[in-house]
Amino acid sequence: MTISFTKNPTPGKLPESDALGFGKYFTDHMFLMDYSDTDGWHDARIVPFGPVSLSPAAGVLHYGAEVFEGLKAYRRPDGGVQLFRPWENMARLNRSCDRIGLPRINKEDGLQAILELVRADERWVPSEPGTSLYIRPFLYSTNPTLSLHGVFAATFAVILSPSGNYFKNGLEPVSIMVETEDVRAVRGGTGEAKCGGNYAAANRAGDKAAEKGFAQVLWLDGVERKYVEEGGGMNVMFRINGTVVTPMLTGSILPGITRKSCIELLRSWGVSVEERLISVDELFEAAKTGALEEAWCVGTAAVVSPIGELAWGKRKYTINDNRIGPLSQKLYDELTGIQRGTKPDPFGWVCRVC
Repeated sequence: MTISFTKNPTPGKLPESDALGFGKYFTDHMFLMDYSDTDGWHDARIVPFGPVSLSPAAGVLHYGAEVFEGLKAYRRPDGGVQLFRPWENMARLNRSCDRIGLPRINKEDGLQAILELVRADERWVPSEPGTSLYIRPFLYSTNPTLSLHGVFAATFAVILSPSGNYFKNGLEPVSIMVETEDVRAVRGGTGEAKCGGNYAAANRAGDKAAEKGFAQVLWLDGVERKYVEEGGGMNVMFRINGTVVTPMLTGSILPGITRKSCIELLRSWGVSVEERLISVDELFEAAKTGALEEAWCVGTAAVVSPIGELAWGKRKYTINDNRIGPLSQKLYDELTGIQRGTKPDPFGWVCRVC
């Protein structure tokens, strides 16, 4: 794929690491490529970061025809930059496209777009511990018509954002509330796709949880309202009597890449991992008896986020004295070490940019 390049005439400056936050700042350039049903994907270009032109009738605005991904670029100790399992993100992006009815993008072209954009803005990759360059590829319908039908015009874009910790307190355990009214997804819906509508529909529950002092919600299945599915924007894992239990992928849960990596790491260490249905009753009984030894969320943004408190109605339990557990700490250290190049990569997960 040939990518044209237009240099930003007014380059910005990387903020200080302690001011980065998450997703607040953006680099000098972005990648864009257009699609039509007559020409396919065309006009691949890296241009200065800025507003995009869009018809007010565009399908993304009226029917939510949009999918996205999230991955990171990390600064190695030798000054180079690398990505973590980016081909997994491209594969999941296409699965999401299939569910929403958007045109697939060639995986090699998608990875090339990310690599060339990161190389163009390589100076924006921070180096302090806990920092990274967040990469947001997204694909959306630009159909300039209100008629409801398949997508015949679309745009694939990539933007970059230097970021710090997702949670302001880093690895400090978070409190989570079981959501009992709203549901995130049902089987046959869009739960396993990474699309904006899933997150927009989750905001109400997240806001209610925040008003009560909780960092996230814990979603239950949408049919029986009985089985634990995932956290607000992250997958979840529980260590119960020495075994790690994580909700199985039933079609309503996002197949997280960090989740997959954690499972592979745990099994390589000889830790028993069960991917299965886990009811909220089982979870809270384990918390009550002390069988629930650790609990944590996993995702690209935070990597590992320990859960220190679980609440369900009037029931509330503290996990591991509200401290990060040894296994979740080990997972965090190993994953971030591989991602940043301070630990060996025996799985071939790393993709070097420069």
